[in-house]
Amino acid sequence: MLSIQHLHKTYRNGVQALDDVNLEIDKGMFGLLGPNGAGKSTLMRTIAGLQPADRGSIFFRGVDVTQGPQKLRSQLGYLPQEFGVYPHLSAVQLLDHLAVLKGIIDKQKRREQIQQLLGQTNLLEVQHRAVASFSGGMRQRFGIAQALLGNPRLVIVDEPTAGLDPEERNRLLDMLSEIGEEVVVLLSTHIVEDVRDLCSQMAVMHRGRVVLQGEPGALIQELQGHIWQAQIERREFTNWQERYQVISSRLFAGKTLIHVQADHSPGSPFEPVQPSLADVYFSTLRMNQQQEEGRL
Repeated sequence: MLSIQHLHKTYRNGVQALDDVNLEIDKGMFGLLGPNGAGKSTLMRTIAGLQPADRGSIFFRGVDVTQGPQKLRSQLGYLPQEFGVYPHLSAVQLLDHLAVLKGIIDKQKRREQIQQLLGQTNLLEVQHRAVASFSGGMRQRFGIAQALLGNPRLVIVDEPTAGLDPEERNRLLDMLSEIGEEVVVLLSTHIVEDVRDLCSQMAVMHRGRVVLQGEPGALIQELQGHIWQAQIERREFTNWQERYQVISSRLFAGKTLIHVQADHSPGSPFEPVQPSLADVYFSTLRMNQQQEEGRL
């Protein structure tokens, strides 16, 4: 449904944000993982028609939108990382204004859709409050409401759960999951759990390139029997890092918990552990960093 072919983008300062990006995305939730600076937001803005690619094509439902971004805008809902609001407009007033900009001219249809979206995003009780006064979670839910105006066929959400408390995060993820049953939802994030919980397909970006793509469960299965875990003293970390392929580490109960990728047991104090999507993610980044260092 959404086909991205050989997309390139280099900024004036020489940063190559997109390097031959190719993706095929069908209806449902598609997760795009990557560290900050991986090119995710650049890809989102390019798909949304907010900036041009240097070369490459983006097809949505068979139409090349790079040749005319306006062809996509009537079918697009977009929630960027940050969006500004008019400081004194209420939620219902701002949605009405945005609905007009999206081409929903009939006043009754606008009112009906706005009320339905306010209900869907649990904002009916605060619809007359200024959006500028909303909490972070409320503002993100409002962002989803405005993205859904006009019944879009493609919804792009960029880091939607960043900064939210666990309750708001769960509420927002449930909402996105429901939306993804009917349309293409492209979820860009650096939070692995969001992709694991929601997405049937995913990709990992690193330094402007797509370095992994597939179904989360299948990618996790490929690491079965290759991830080993140990608790070590922090002072021992460098020693283990030199001996084995350490893909991640974190503090746990005053010690350092490390995950190592190896075909066979590294021996004591390591024990086998069920791989997770986080292991897939860190393993992919580690492998690509090693490949890049080898080219230098």
